[in-house]
Amino acid sequence: MRMKYVLSEVLVGLWRNVTMTIAMIITMAVSLFMLGGAGLLYQKVGDMKDLYYENVQVSIFLAPDVSEQQRNDLDAKLKSDPLVKEVLYVNKDEAYKRFQEMYQDAPDLVNAVKADQLPESFRLKLVNPEQYKSIYDQYKDTEGVDEIVDQSRLLDKVFGVLTGIQTFALVIAVFMAAAALLLVANTIQVAAYSKRREVAVMKLVGASNWFIQAPFVLEAVVAGLIGSVLALVFMAVGKYFGGSGSMAALEGLITPVSWGDILLMFPIMAGVGALFSAVTGWITLRFYLRV
Repeated sequence: MRMKYVLSEVLVGLWRNVTMTIAMIITMAVSLFMLGGAGLLYQKVGDMKDLYYENVQVSIFLAPDVSEQQRNDLDAKLKSDPLVKEVLYVNKDEAYKRFQEMYQDAPDLVNAVKADQLPESFRLKLVNPEQYKSIYDQYKDTEGVDEIVDQSRLLDKVFGVLTGIQTFALVIAVFMAAAALLLVANTIQVAAYSKRREVAVMKLVGASNWFIQAPFVLEAVVAGLIGSVLALVFMAVGKYFGGSGSMAALEGLITPVSWGDILLMFPIMAGVGALFSAVTGWITLRFYLRV
């Protein structure tokens, strides 16, 4: 009987302040959508780092006048280096084949370059790609070495931009969450004020604070859960249109967001929405019931 009363009061409370309830749900949905998007972004940037750093190479380009003895000495030193996982020597002919493949859509450029104009190189895979600086410091002054290029330095710039986007999305989510929680508190205060006589009567007849607070707190929880469902819908729409639109061109550059990733974010969004709404409602009513 008590549970039936609590649930009926929840439905009546949501309908009584329907405009504020809608505003609260929409704000909650947007904030949870931003939170879910930020979470997915963090996850995908981490996956991208693992993917790219696993295949990243350090290229040691040899000087045009490098001697065979210098090349052999460097080869032996690299193969015995504990920081180096794999060593691949690329001669001028192999470098030219790679150059032709890379610029096959620019035949004039390919025809203007001869095989003997491209430098020999050693392509290294490191045990830990973040130890590039140690490799650079160790081999930069080695005889026969012209230049050392690390692909991860270029990737760091890309990841720096993505990290900035991550932070921006998270900050927006925090601001939207604060707005949603203020709306939750305000909605509950209005609902409690509109039922102040009933609350006073229940307190006089000895009703517990929990029994009085439960309908109001559940209103906030229901609004938070509905907001999380809307946030999931927003993410699904973004996945659908993003996957078939301009974002499809980025496939192969970034790890794709799967439907499983989106569905895995739903329990997090629902939990955050329900928990924060419940805590906000409970704290608001604690102050109200003390008046």
